[in-house]
Amino acid sequence: MHLLATTPVADGGATAVDLAQSPGDIVVLSAADSDLACLATARGTLGDGFPSLRLANLLRLGHPLSVDLYCERTVAHARLVVVRILGGRSYWSYGVERIAATCREGAIPVLFLPGDDRPDPDLAAASALAGPAAERLWRCLREGGVGNARAFLAEAARLLGYDMAPLAPEPVPRAGLYGPRAAMPERSGQRPGALVVFYRALYLAGDLAPVDALLAQLETAGLEALGLFVASLKEPAAAEVAATAIATWRPDVILNLTAFAVGDGDPLAAADCTVLQVALAGGDAGERGLDPRDLAMQVALPEIDGRVLARAVSCKTSDAPDPLTECPLARHEPLPDRIAFTAELAASWARLRGRRTADRRLAIVLANYPIRDGRLANGVGLDTPASCALLLRALSDAGYRVEHLPHDGRALLDLLGAGITNDLARRAGRLVRARLPLRDYLTHLAQMPASARQRVHERWGPPEEDPHLVDGAFPLAVLPLGN
Repeated sequence: MHLLATTPVADGGATAVDLAQSPGDIVVLSAADSDLACLATARGTLGDGFPSLRLANLLRLGHPLSVDLYCERTVAHARLVVVRILGGRSYWSYGVERIAATCREGAIPVLFLPGDDRPDPDLAAASALAGPAAERLWRCLREGGVGNARAFLAEAARLLGYDMAPLAPEPVPRAGLYGPRAAMPERSGQRPGALVVFYRALYLAGDLAPVDALLAQLETAGLEALGLFVASLKEPAAAEVAATAIATWRPDVILNLTAFAVGDGDPLAAADCTVLQVALAGGDAGERGLDPRDLAMQVALPEIDGRVLARAVSCKTSDAPDPLTECPLARHEPLPDRIAFTAELAASWARLRGRRTADRRLAIVLANYPIRDGRLANGVGLDTPASCALLLRALSDAGYRVEHLPHDGRALLDLLGAGITNDLARRAGRLVRARLPLRDYLTHLAQMPASARQRVHERWGPPEEDPHLVDGAFPLAVLPLGN
């Protein structure tokens, strides 16, 4: 279950904003920060005689008034407009409608491009630019990287009548190895191996600080770490490279930084090891945590593939607007404590994989909401007890020692109800199978951030006054079932 923040915050699409960009000859909008970073870098290499360029992230133009302002102050004065949209016309329907109308009124060539490598008839129908030039512009953005961004801008300038030498788009591998160990894709075998999978877009934009930090920290944690960039795990070419990397590197743990779900044919499944889902926050990831978009794409959907959530290890930071494009360029900034936690977590999973089944100790944590036993193992809309009973049976079949194996969810609840729960009124006579001494609880509590400890104290009071405390210890709701 994933919780959305309830604290009101400003969101790019929830409030109207004025990007306050002056007019420019060429206007490019994209939801991909990698597109904007590459184009800004490429523009910086082209000198003063090049037509003026304005870049904007369309995610900042989610409010209709924001779109209207941008069209009036920037788009209406352009000589060429290119918009790249991932998710089709419906993803940004008002923006497509208004920009198309503005360009039609001003006789401005406009090109709407899909954010992936598949043609989009709806976006093509909204465009006023077609033919070989439009195809070359799309290919440049599809291939990505600063070199192809330079080719894109050269082609755009040619459309405006500038004498620019045509630059052909240069293919960039859809997937490839990355990092200090990229030249030695076979492990020594002296230490466990980790494979870090991330998007090709980060590689092309040079926005690799969190990847570099994670690879270095994994090495510090005792792993041999190899990076692998992919355009998408669903692409056959990328899946083939991933399969080869897994076969030669033989990872004991995989850290996946890509989003969405793969479903059938997931190439990472061939490793037969734990795949940790590592999030790169699209915003500042402050106290409110991941925003709804990141929560859906980088947490909820990857769970379909069986990913195990680790942490968000970076946040997006925006510098002052680039002077040539008037666009703040967002970059991923690694969070050192999250990087360290994730690397240690990966090392623990790798070590666990190397242990015999008989030496492993597993725990299944079920909800025990306050006061009512009727909420034991509660999951909204789910039969959690039945799922847990099936899971215990699967563990038993896999060689784990599971005693008192419940035959169904009702039997599991009966076993849990015989022990301690949060129902204080029914505690008398129940089995106390485990205790947590107050001193141990205080030791664990001291490891939490001071702000979190303060909130716990304000909400629940001092631990010494907790009604669950009996004879200097907290009785625990534990059901020992074996290893």
